Amino acid sequence: MKILVVEDDPPLRRSLTATLESEGHQPVCAETGETALALALAAGADFDAVILDIGLPDIDGFEILSRLRREGFPTPIVMLTARDAVRDRIAGLDMGADDYVLKPFDPFELVARVRAVARRKGGYAARTAHVGALACDWEAGSAWIGDRRLDLRPREWAVLKALATRSGRVVERDRLAAEVFPDEDSPSPNALDIHVGRLRRKLTPDGPRLSTLRGVGYRLDP
Repeated sequence: MKILVVEDDPPLRRSLTATLESEGHQPVCAETGETALALALAAGADFDAVILDIGLPDIDGFEILSRLRREGFPTPIVMLTARDAVRDRIAGLDMGADDYVLKPFDPFELVARVRAVARRKGGYAARTAHVGALACDWEAGSAWIGDRRLDLRPREWAVLKALATRSGRVVERDRLAAEVFPDEDSPSPNALDIHVGRLRRKLTPDGPRLSTLRGVGYRLDP
């Protein structure tokens, strides 16, 4: 997942970055609230989750949360704070936070909680996805184009899920490989192309267009 980390404390920011990278995620860091807002609301931003510290030097984390939600920012947000007041936790949740983690914390537990909120609320968590004529039901494990049900192998299904939940956006090759082969450190360079090619043929001729951007990644368009 691509995760925006908003934290002004350098040692904690480095620790979070290292932990997220060790878990296969792509952290993007912001030291201030202004930077965080600019990154989150930038055109083309495609974060899967946000880790947001409350105590920032310029803008309070609550204000950032409020402004993001007012702008329609749908991405799951996990708040970090040293405040142990119940009213602060309630305020954050009422303003649209998805979880609330009290400092100090175990970085790996935090990452697990980020994954959980992303599954529940993010694109991964949506029960269904529609891309043009393609309809996917993730819980039922079925995908249809009109009246035609797609017969997909597990790896093809993983490719479809990764691309359909980000339709219209480029999914980088390394990121897609990490989601399709989660238990393999170095999958065969051609393995991903094989599964993408098989899925592309099964989407043809009446499904969405699966494009390869050579040297960059893949994109599914209606």
